[in-house]
Amino acid sequence: MKIGELAERAAVSTKTIRYYESIGLLPEPARLPSGYRDYDDGADERLRFIRDAQASGLSLAEIESVLELKDTGQNSCAHTRSLLDRHLADLDMQIARLVEARRELAQLSGRAGALDPTGCTDPNRCQVISADA
Repeated sequence: MKIGELAERAAVSTKTIRYYESIGLLPEPARLPSGYRDYDDGADERLRFIRDAQASGLSLAEIESVLELKDTGQNSCAHTRSLLDRHLADLDMQIARLVEARRELAQLSGRAGALDPTGCTDPNRCQVISADA
């Protein structure tokens, strides 16, 4: 199949396909006598996997590590799980930081509601942000 048909089947652009080839995520296909790429039937499944893996939060380098295992006939489940677990831990840390940032912003907002704007006389600082203004 030609690149346009593959792109349509896998719901990615031809530019994406060429990029994935250039970085080794997608094996370079055979070429027709005309020079056109000739992809096998498995290329669309591989592209869908790459797209789905990206949607789950994996980076292209991480996806490549999974595909390398698959390409050598190895089981990739434990490796993939460790990648996903690391992403979960990262998300948990981000959520904790966001919760703390929200708490601090809520405090500042509450402080803003209790302050008298006419009391803000410092030309360089806002009393809402700076308690000693």
